[in-house]
Amino acid sequence: MKITDSNCKFVQGVLAGEDIEYTSRSLKAIAHPVRLRILCFIGDKEVSVKDIVANVGTSQSNVSQHLSVMRAKEIVASKKVSNRVFYHVINSTILQIMGVGKEV
Repeated sequence: MKITDSNCKFVQGVLAGEDIEYTSRSLKAIAHPVRLRILCFIGDKEVSVKDIVANVGTSQSNVSQHLSVMRAKEIVASKKVSNRVFYHVINSTILQIMGVGKEV
């Protein structure tokens, strides 16, 4: 049987039930050392860009570029409070892969 996107379903593990195209886009979006450091720092919390910059070890411009990529791929979401921007991970599969998500 030829494997296609329509008949390829993850049945076990953290990817169980996930759409293959969505999973591929998500994994590509986090496949960068700086993005992985950002995600490790955010974890299951909501944190400011200032705190991310202070803990990830790169410039605010660089952090903002990586957050923009992950926001476009629906990995993280942002919330503006006054003059600060806070980010949190919205992709539960990514949280599970990182080991900080709730069990499904």
